[in-house]
Amino acid sequence: MHPITIVIAFVVVYTIAKCVRIVPQKQAYIVERLGKYHCTLDAGLHLLMPIIDRVAYKHTLKEQAIDVPPQQCITRDNITVEVDGILYLQVMDAAKASYGIGNYLFATTQLAQTTMRSEMGKLELDKSFEERTLVNGAIVEAVDKASDPWGVKVTRYEIKNITPPQTIRDAMEKQMRAEREKRALIAESEGDRQAKINRAEGDKQEAIAKSEGEKMKRINEASGRAQEILLVAEAQANGIRQVASAISSEGGLASVNTQLAQQYLNEFGKLAKTNNTMIIPSDLANVAGILKAATTIVKEVK
Repeated sequence: MHPITIVIAFVVVYTIAKCVRIVPQKQAYIVERLGKYHCTLDAGLHLLMPIIDRVAYKHTLKEQAIDVPPQQCITRDNITVEVDGILYLQVMDAAKASYGIGNYLFATTQLAQTTMRSEMGKLELDKSFEERTLVNGAIVEAVDKASDPWGVKVTRYEIKNITPPQTIRDAMEKQMRAEREKRALIAESEGDRQAKINRAEGDKQEAIAKSEGEKMKRINEASGRAQEILLVAEAQANGIRQVASAISSEGGLASVNTQLAQQYLNEFGKLAKTNNTMIIPSDLANVAGILKAATTIVKEVK
């Protein structure tokens, strides 16, 4: 084959290859015609004009995760910390991403870093660990607003690490250790306090129970003594009534006289046995007079 024919065939094949463009899914191609923006090619098969058309830019429409390098930030309490993070963004307008800025990835990364330094400067070191969500939201809002003319949508930002200096970490570790020891002492004292309260409450309940028992015991004893006195009194009253009834009956008075005389003689005999000196009534023979006096008393009682 003639060399010129080969060259012509090669030129034709190359021209056709340059005119046919297949755009993958989730990508966009920017076509310039004679150096000027012409159109944006979406996913699919497209034909270009040879020589005058060319693909100037290729963009992915997928959400991208960009690693934000570590940076030095100064907190509100003048502590230098090192902060890094991840920025998530997505190209929404391929034409703006091509002509709105030279490199939107570099621009958004730098803007995220400067916003991070600004937000960290508003917080103290202790608060910076607690307020990550607020810092992330502030960075997303600031970067998304600035990147809108670039056709880029910032979806979220996540802080990966906040690293203070070694001296600050040592101080924080000592503080946390002291705080843990403090909590342990407080918990121990609370436990001891509760134990004392429980023991005191137990002693109180025990004393109340004992006093209640003693009270019931005394009430029972008093009730028993009262019942005993009542029964003895009733028995004595019954006995007296029976004696009175016996005296009132026929022959009762004579029996009483006999009993009195017998008791008188018995007691007089005992007195003679137990004492060396004995007082004898002047009218010892008048025992009948004594009995008569006793009988008179019985009759008056009756």
